[in-house]
Amino acid sequence: MPDLHEIIAGCRKMEKKAQRCLYDRYAALFLGIAYRYSKSKEDAEDILQDAFVKILTRIDQYSETGSFEGWMKKILVNTAISHYRVSQKHDYHKDFDNIVETDIEDYEIDSNEFTREELLHSINDLPQGFKIIFNLYAIEGYKHREIAEMLEINIGTSKSQYSRARAYLQLRLIELKKENKLIKDEQ
Repeated sequence: MPDLHEIIAGCRKMEKKAQRCLYDRYAALFLGIAYRYSKSKEDAEDILQDAFVKILTRIDQYSETGSFEGWMKKILVNTAISHYRVSQKHDYHKDFDNIVETDIEDYEIDSNEFTREELLHSINDLPQGFKIIFNLYAIEGYKHREIAEMLEINIGTSKSQYSRARAYLQLRLIELKKENKLIKDEQ
């Protein structure tokens, strides 16, 4: 397999083989990231395809300073946010502000208690608005100000949605811990 600089050079020349190499190298990783921002695997696949089209059509904009993977991930995340905005217009009747906040007594979750799949599934089960903000803040490392600008919301909304996402996720993991304990006790 050619090295990354050769692949980028080939993609800039619109060589199909180089484009295929780039896709093959990053598709699985990026599909996982897209899935964190989507409602379903099909939506994640759509996001992935749209992101790769943008990457390939804008590859001349990559200045070769900084991480190429980071540059592509930014396009992927922005594409996911665009998909979210479009779906949000269709889901206007869902108002997550009506979800009652749950008071959790500073319960700390030990991530070693859960498998990677259980954690990812729990995050993916978050309501879409919560999931987007949780991913951007907790996983991607964006600040609430940046999230607010990206999603065209105010900073307080970003902070509130993140807080609610954490509470929702903590409840789900507490339930999962109880389920796992019951299964273990039955064995």
